[in-house]
Amino acid sequence: MHLFRHICFSAVAFGSMSAAAVTVEPEDSIDDLFKEAGIDLEAVTVTATRTPRLLKDAPVITRLITATDMRRSDATNIGDLLQTELPGIEFSYSMNQQTSLNMQGFGGNAVLFLVDGERLAGETLDNIDYSRLNLTNLDRVEIVKGASSALYGSNAVGGVVNLISAEPRNPWELNLNARYGAHNAQRYGAQLGLRGGRVSSVTSAQFVSSDAISLKTSVSEGGDYNQVYGHHSWNIKERLVYRPIDALTLTGRLGYFFRQRDSQPSSRDRYRDFTGGLRGVWQYSRNGEIELSYGYDQYDKSDFLIASSRDVRDYSNVQHTAGARWTMTCLPQLTLTAGGDFLRDYLMSYQFEGNGSHRQITVDGYAQAEWDVTSALNLIGGLRYDYYSEARADHLSAKVGAMYKMRPFTFRASYSGGFRAPTLKEMYMNFDMANIFMIYGNPDLKSETSNNFSLSAEYARGNYNLTAAGFYNLVDNRITTAWNTSLAGQQYVNTAPLRIGGLELNAYGRWRNGFGARVSYAFTREVIRKGEPLTSSTRPHTTTLRLDWQHKWRDYSLDVALHGRVLSAVTVDEFTSLTSYEETEKVRYPAYTMWKLNINQTVWKGIGINLTVDNLLNYRPKYYYSSSPTTTGTNLAIGVTLDIDRMTR
Repeated sequence: MHLFRHICFSAVAFGSMSAAAVTVEPEDSIDDLFKEAGIDLEAVTVTATRTPRLLKDAPVITRLITATDMRRSDATNIGDLLQTELPGIEFSYSMNQQTSLNMQGFGGNAVLFLVDGERLAGETLDNIDYSRLNLTNLDRVEIVKGASSALYGSNAVGGVVNLISAEPRNPWELNLNARYGAHNAQRYGAQLGLRGGRVSSVTSAQFVSSDAISLKTSVSEGGDYNQVYGHHSWNIKERLVYRPIDALTLTGRLGYFFRQRDSQPSSRDRYRDFTGGLRGVWQYSRNGEIELSYGYDQYDKSDFLIASSRDVRDYSNVQHTAGARWTMTCLPQLTLTAGGDFLRDYLMSYQFEGNGSHRQITVDGYAQAEWDVTSALNLIGGLRYDYYSEARADHLSAKVGAMYKMRPFTFRASYSGGFRAPTLKEMYMNFDMANIFMIYGNPDLKSETSNNFSLSAEYARGNYNLTAAGFYNLVDNRITTAWNTSLAGQQYVNTAPLRIGGLELNAYGRWRNGFGARVSYAFTREVIRKGEPLTSSTRPHTTTLRLDWQHKWRDYSLDVALHGRVLSAVTVDEFTSLTSYEETEKVRYPAYTMWKLNINQTVWKGIGINLTVDNLLNYRPKYYYSSSPTTTGTNLAIGVTLDIDRMTR
C-alpha cells in the first residue's frame, strides 16, 4: 500500500504548465489562470471523461460554450444558446407547442441534460422542460455529441449537455439585470454571491414573461398554428459550498421553478419543480479523491381552472438519486475512475390508466481508465453496467478511444456504445388523444442500443483552429409509436434499424486587433430500411457563423457580435390520417437563414447595456410549421446589467 501511494500522484496539465508549476488561489478563476498563461478559456472541459482535462487534451470530441459566448449571443434560453453556437441542433415545436430537440438525428429522450452533473426529472413528449435550464450564473456549457452511455447510462445515446455553475470570486457580488423585447418579452434577474473563509454561496432569482404572439402568414390556412401561447415563469436557486478542511468540499443546492402557459381561455398549464441535493468530495491524498452525492427532484404538472380557481395536479415525477465516484491518478500517466449510482423513479401521470402510478429502481456501476502512453498518445477505455427493475433490462456499455498528437495536428478516434431502457411512460401509457385515437404502452419493449464510431482531425496553431470530424451511428430497436390495427390505436414499438452518419467542420480564429470569427458546418444523413417511413425532421445541412469585435477604452468597452444560422430544406414522411397512421406522404419544409446582431457595452464600472437586433434580414415564413422559427420579422431587445459590487469599489 505504501509503495502504491509513492508511485501515484495528482496532476492536471494547463497548456505547457503542470499543476506543480501553477498555484491557483481560491479567489482566482480558471478564466484568470488561462489568461495569464496566454491560453483561450475554450480549452478546458470535464464532461467528456469526468476528469479535468484541457479541451485540446481530451480524448473525446467536446464542444465548449463559455460565459463570454453566452453574453455575446444574448440567448434567452438554452435552446436559443445551443442553436446559435452549434450546427446540427434544432429546437422545434411538437404537439401543443411543446419544445422538442433534434441533435443530428437524436431526439430529446436520447440526449442527456445535466446541471452540475445532476439529472433532471420530468418530461413532456420525450423532452425535459428546457425552461428549467436557467442560464444565470453559468461558467460554461459542455457538449459531448455521440453515445456516452459508458459513463452516463441511459438517455445518453445521442450525447450529453452539461451546464456548469460559476462560483463567486469576491467577498460579495451582487448583479441585477433586466431585458425587454418584442411581444412584451421581459426578463428580470438578481444574483447574490458571497465568499468568506471556508464558505461561499450563490443565490439567484429570475422572472421571465411574454405575451402571446400572433402569427400572420401569406396563406389563407395560416400554417400549422397561428399563435404562440403567452407564458411566465419563476426560477429560484441556492448553491452553498462549505470546506470544513482543505481536503473536503461539501456542496448543497436547492431550487424552485414555476411556469405557466396561457394555452386555453378556461384554464392554464402549470409546471412546478423542487430540487435539492448534497455532494461531498474528499481528496484523501495527493493522488485521489472520493465523491458521494444525493439528489432529489420532483417535477409536477397541473391544470389551473379559472372558473373555480382549482389547481388540479395530474402528473408527478419524483426521483431520488445516490451516487459514489472514486478517482486516482497513478504511475504518473494513468487515471482510474470507478463509481455507481442508485435511482428510485416514481411517476404518476394523466397518461396512465386512471391517473395511476408506477415505480422503477435503477442501479449501475462503471469503471474507466485514461492512459497517457506517451506525451503524444492517449488511450481511454470504459465499461458501465445498468439494470432497470420494471423494464427488466440490463446492459453493458463500452467505450474506447485514442488520441494522437503530431504538432500542430491532433487526431482522435473512438467507439462508444449507447443504451436507453424503456421508460415507465413507454411501457404503461394508456392515453386518449382528444377522442381521436388511443396511445398504448408496451411492457415488452426492448432497450434501444447504438454503436457510435467517430474520427476527427484538428489543426491548431497560433490564433487559428480547424477541426474536421466524421461520425457513424448504428441504432437498433429505436423506441417510437406506430399504428396497431388490432388495438385501433398507436402503440410504442421497436423500429427497424436506423443508420445515422455525418460530418462536422469547424474553423475558428482570433486576432490581436480584437476581431474573431467562427464558422461551423454539420452534415447529417439518416438511412432506414427501404419501405419504412422516415419521420425525422433532421435537416441535412446546417451552418452557424459568428463575427465579433471587442475593444476597451478606460471605463468604456464595446463588444459587437454578428451571429448567423443557415438551415437547409428537409423532406420528411408525414402520416396523412389521424385515424390509421399507416399511410404517409412526403412533405418538404423550406430552408431559411436567421441573423442576429448583439452589441454589449460597459459604460462605467459595473454598468452594462446590451442591444440586440434579432432576425436582422426580416425573414418571415410563408406558413408556420413545427420546425419554422416563430418570428414575426425583425425585432429589437434592450438589456441592462448592474454589478453593484463593482460600482461601489
